[in-house]
Amino acid sequence: MNIQSAIIKGTEILSKNFIPSPYLDSEILMTKAIDKDKKYILTNSDRKIDERDLNYFKKLIKERSKGKPVAYIINKKYFWNSEFLVSQDTLIPRPDTEFVVECALNLTKNKTNLNILDIGVGTGCILLSVLKERKCYRGTGIDISKNCLKLTKINAINLNVASQVKLYKTNIDKFNFGKYDLIVSNPPYIQSNKLKYLDRDVALFEPKVALDGGIDGLSEIRKVIKKSSELIKKNGALILEIGFDQKNKVINLLKREGFYINSVVKDLSKNDRCIICKKT
Repeated sequence: MNIQSAIIKGTEILSKNFIPSPYLDSEILMTKAIDKDKKYILTNSDRKIDERDLNYFKKLIKERSKGKPVAYIINKKYFWNSEFLVSQDTLIPRPDTEFVVECALNLTKNKTNLNILDIGVGTGCILLSVLKERKCYRGTGIDISKNCLKLTKINAINLNVASQVKLYKTNIDKFNFGKYDLIVSNPPYIQSNKLKYLDRDVALFEPKVALDGGIDGLSEIRKVIKKSSELIKKNGALILEIGFDQKNKVINLLKREGFYINSVVKDLSKNDRCIICKKT
């Protein structure tokens, strides 16, 4: 069987299992199976695939057909302008979260030597993306997951920003180190009783701890806002990712802690996605 025939066969299997973008996924999984890039596949589509690689490809297709996200199968995800290693201990970086990076870079474009804190750093996608473009900035990432922090460290090394980063395993309530010019966070914000209604890829495979925002979806956001009010410098900024229907409630929480709301940024689907505010 040649590469193209295998990709088509994989596409058929994924389609039967109601996987979105089955051809694209099959193509990506083929790059993993034969350890080649997409360009190679396009220019060598009629090349025969050896039995070992074909069996590996079939195994990957079977995993995807059960709903396992492609990012977890190939252990990487492109975000902003870099490739990040991911694992099932981390939330998969999403395009909507790139708005947090964009806001951070726009807000600080005329600043130097800033100190940034990322609460719930995960893969490091937000913090490391900012540091990669701002070599004079320093960043601190905190997370309750040891495995997340290990992954962030590897990603920092791969992006050549390891010397700019400090990482701490801690709960946000217990973290009291330093003062920060900018705090960023993409905390869990899904209501507990709505987790089961998420897409299969998310509900079955992504870490609940990174999704579950408690009964009202705001339990972790409250902690982030409270702690940020203590750790942020005067006139420092907080950029917070939120759920599409949480804007008004989160704004009220921020105002109670002395934050002035600069703007609310919408995502690709025109939903409210992140709030930019400053400590007064």
